[in-house]
Amino acid sequence: MANVQYYDVILKPVVTEKSMNAMADKKYTFLVHTEANKIQIKEAVEKMFPGTKVASVHTMNLDGKTKRRGMTFGKTSKTKKAIVQLTEDSKEIEVFSGL
Repeated sequence: MANVQYYDVILKPVVTEKSMNAMADKKYTFLVHTEANKIQIKEAVEKMFPGTKVASVHTMNLDGKTKRRGMTFGKTSKTKKAIVQLTEDSKEIEVFSGL
């Protein structure tokens, strides 16, 4: 397993209609490193966004899609998505505030 630091864990936030609706319940969705586990994701969120406390982390592994160009088939890269639930007394994450 690669040596994954906390700033390498979170790649980018997921901005979809479903994830925006979940923000009302303090659930935030991120694309994360494929080798990161739940403990690393929790630590990364708490270090990158001061004042936040993570209650739980749910992860899902997404396989790459099969793409075709002419007669040649290939696959896109695998990704991992994490849904982070914050505690009630936690601060909001500023990345999503202007959306």
